[in-house]
Amino acid sequence: MNRTWFITGGTPGGFGMAFADAALESGDRVALTARRPEELRGWAEPYGDRVLTPRLDVTDAQQVHQAVNAAEAHFGGIDVLVNNAGRGWYGSVEGMDDAAVRQLFELNFFSVLAVTRAVLPGMRARRSGWIINVSSVAGLRGELGFGYYTAAKHAVEGMTDVLRQEVAPLGVKVLAVQPGAFRTRAYAGFAGEPVRESIEDYRPMLQSVRTTMIEHDGKQPGDPMKGARAVVATIGQDDPPHRLVLGSGGYDAVIGELESMITEIRAHEHVSRTVDFPAG
Repeated sequence: MNRTWFITGGTPGGFGMAFADAALESGDRVALTARRPEELRGWAEPYGDRVLTPRLDVTDAQQVHQAVNAAEAHFGGIDVLVNNAGRGWYGSVEGMDDAAVRQLFELNFFSVLAVTRAVLPGMRARRSGWIINVSSVAGLRGELGFGYYTAAKHAVEGMTDVLRQEVAPLGVKVLAVQPGAFRTRAYAGFAGEPVRESIEDYRPMLQSVRTTMIEHDGKQPGDPMKGARAVVATIGQDDPPHRLVLGSGGYDAVIGELESMITEIRAHEHVSRTVDFPAG
């Protein structure tokens, strides 16, 4: 049976559009949302009624409900939600502006909650559905210069793990996806964003981070279309995983981080076990 996808973050050239293309390839229907849906008009036109492009700023609660309602009315329901919208600001943990920190969490964490809460009632009523939360390798390991982006993605990971347990008895499945460096437009904005850092001690580090992002723009090893197709294939498995790391570099980074963490925790097992009350 053909499924209906609701995908946030439909920027041309981004992961959202790749997810939409992969879903359409498999014969499914797609609501691809964007803050500027007029940019999607040419892409959507050949698909006719199989595609809907609602206007959606995911940080606007009213627009979230309007877009979800429009997709449900047009297609009759939403079978797969992809929380893809997000963006990475860089800055030091100590020096990043408070307003920027809150804006970052609004986009990368609270909007995920808002869209998920808007879509879940329909999935619960039908006792079926998939929620795919696009996290990041930064959700599993810290990224220097991106402390608050890392924190937001860690929050997505923690929420996703608990959500999975809550909705499993209701027939809804949940997948966390952690892409590494993919050739989207994610790095394109760094050239136009000078380092804005209030504490001079951190400026060299952040300048190095910015230079690296600019140098790697357009050279990232990950292919967004292959990544999206991998996700479509994964949710079609009889025994799908709970999380999926995308990209060789991302896989190596995550495995290295987790193995190092396990080694360190085990090295201090004796301390961990000495702080309980005596048994019995």
